[in-house]
Amino acid sequence: MKKFAFEYGEGLMEVELPDNTDVFIPGETVQDPPLLSDIVEKTKQSILNPIGMVPIAELVKKGSKVVIVFPDRVKGGFQETSHRKVAIPIIIEECLKAGVEKKDIQLICSNGLHRKNTREEIKRILGEQTFNEFWWSNQIKNHDSENWDNLVDLGRDDMGNPVIMNREVYDADLAILIGHVLGNPYGGYSGGYKHCATGITHWRSIASHHVPHVMHRDDFTPVNNHSLMRSKFDSIGQHMETCMQKKFFTCDAVLDTSQRQIAIFSGYAKEVQPLSWEVADKRTYVPWADKKYDVVVFGMPQSFHYGNGMGTNPILMMQAISAQIIRHKRILKDNCVIICSSICNGYFHDEEFPAYRTVYDLFQKDYHNTLPDLEKYGEYLALNKEYTDKYRFNYGYHPYHAFSMISCAHIAEKHCAAIYIVGAYEPGYARSMGMKTRASFEEALKDAEKYVGKTPNILALPKAFKTASVHLGMRKGDY
Repeated sequence: MKKFAFEYGEGLMEVELPDNTDVFIPGETVQDPPLLSDIVEKTKQSILNPIGMVPIAELVKKGSKVVIVFPDRVKGGFQETSHRKVAIPIIIEECLKAGVEKKDIQLICSNGLHRKNTREEIKRILGEQTFNEFWWSNQIKNHDSENWDNLVDLGRDDMGNPVIMNREVYDADLAILIGHVLGNPYGGYSGGYKHCATGITHWRSIASHHVPHVMHRDDFTPVNNHSLMRSKFDSIGQHMETCMQKKFFTCDAVLDTSQRQIAIFSGYAKEVQPLSWEVADKRTYVPWADKKYDVVVFGMPQSFHYGNGMGTNPILMMQAISAQIIRHKRILKDNCVIICSSICNGYFHDEEFPAYRTVYDLFQKDYHNTLPDLEKYGEYLALNKEYTDKYRFNYGYHPYHAFSMISCAHIAEKHCAAIYIVGAYEPGYARSMGMKTRASFEEALKDAEKYVGKTPNILALPKAFKTASVHLGMRKGDY
């Protein structure tokens, strides 16, 4: 038997699994591509030599209004050489050299429907120097998707998606997107047009793609760069550009497992995306497996990705498990089983996820048999002022975020024979989401024999939610 330790609340759960269990840890089992040797210089050269656009010096002058859009705390890292901390000062310097006045530069965090970032989080994201130069003059803001004084309705794009975007970005003479090209179960990668389509829009725009009829299609799972969702991101972003009558200036960094820069691409997003994806594919789409797996085992900490409580909030637990299915479906058998440790103690973190308990309670009654049955309540709760005020003024996730997560959460049920939560303090929360419960991995594996037999192929994913995941494929497979 092999010994493993999987995330479990704020600690670890130790377990013994059969000797033939295979293990994959991002960045360790298969090494990432090499890092950039001189991150600052390479970033500067990318910004000075944009693809498909003229340089910043030719795009602005004195009197120009510049808006720099940067991602929230969910990805990108906080290290001193993080992409945001490196790229933004270079861009600001180029704008100032071209004659732009400092007072005409605005920085906007593209939090979308995520909770707004606190002052201390913004400081960690941007670094003290940029923070101190722009925060106290009210030149750093979180996007507010409910503030109609700062939104503009651009009608519908060519695909029929409603496009409602941040007005300051729309009005800017130069709108800059600082993005991260990192493996994402929603459309392959973050960055590019995904950044503006989700980060600076309204819930109605997001409700055009983070919904069952998009996420439950065969082109969504396994993850790829050519799904309907990805097409919607591109269409929304390009519609913004058409209405603004200018291109976004995009500065995207391809990141590794530790969210460090592998490559930098700047310029026109439509041309930058395929170039950045070509590099990112080498790190993200990993042709590794020699067989397909019956069972996948991993652990869930209490706090990760979206925030504290993600590993105990039952809707988010199911979403996180689904994300692993989306990423790795190419190497999983059709009747696969998931076994995941979680303290599952009923901690919803209502302050940060205010609408989630209400949505969870709706699922338990009134003939709601599967998670997609709840989609019909999206607009009702998205218009609930109590919840939208908590999003706007009290650092809570937007109420519609729960529905975008439910759409993803159903994918685990759709593609698995069974999902086990082991070690739950209050197992009823897991069972009420359609998951099975056992006290230990060993007990779950024994019970799973009814689905996968006595000698299943097992894949262990230690650090599944503590590292930036890859998308696994067959060694002789084809993406």
